[in-house]
Amino acid sequence: MSEHPERPEYSENDVQREVTELEGRSATAARLFDIRRIIGGLFVLYGVIVTITGLTDGDAAIDKAEGININLWTGLGMLLLGLFFLTWLKLRPTAPPPPQKTPESH
Repeated sequence: MSEHPERPEYSENDVQREVTELEGRSATAARLFDIRRIIGGLFVLYGVIVTITGLTDGDAAIDKAEGININLWTGLGMLLLGLFFLTWLKLRPTAPPPPQKTPESH
């Protein structure tokens, strides 16, 4: 009786194929979770919320900020920053995954 249970044998092609698949998945995850997408999305979301708050502020809130509608200006600034990040992502996307190499037949 053998001390080690039988393990399947993997060829070099099997290992190379598995590595290629993992590299492709990694590149896809990197594009999906690009920090610019997350930051841009959050700034746009919060910018919309703060801008709406600024548009609906009463005179008391504006007087409290010494006559400046701070929520409106902050919301617009957040919207612009979020749109900047999303535009940057669109103009300079992450690098595509490297082309898959096909194993050469001998």
